[in-house]
Amino acid sequence: MDIRELTEAMHCFVGAMGWYEADTRRPQTPRNLAISLCLEAAEVLEHFQWQDATSDTQALADELADVTLYLLQLASLSGIDLEQAVLSKLEKNYQRSWDEPVQTD
Repeated sequence: MDIRELTEAMHCFVGAMGWYEADTRRPQTPRNLAISLCLEAAEVLEHFQWQDATSDTQALADELADVTLYLLQLASLSGIDLEQAVLSKLEKNYQRSWDEPVQTD
């Protein structure tokens, strides 16, 4: 399954839950999705709080999937081709210098 198919599967799920309906209690706006993305990312961090590795890889996988789903949805609703954005960012990163001195002004 590629990124477009994952995005379509995510939209099917959200639609099946009724979360794209006008009267939903969970409006799928870019703002709400960005907040949810951050909250799920924080749940990933909980797996490493006070330890260097997680003891529950399935629970970590579930949280990473939640992050991915919100990211796919946010990109899609914002009109961003996430696959192209990732490839473009990687290209920029190859041109970037990672060892420049930090300025302390």
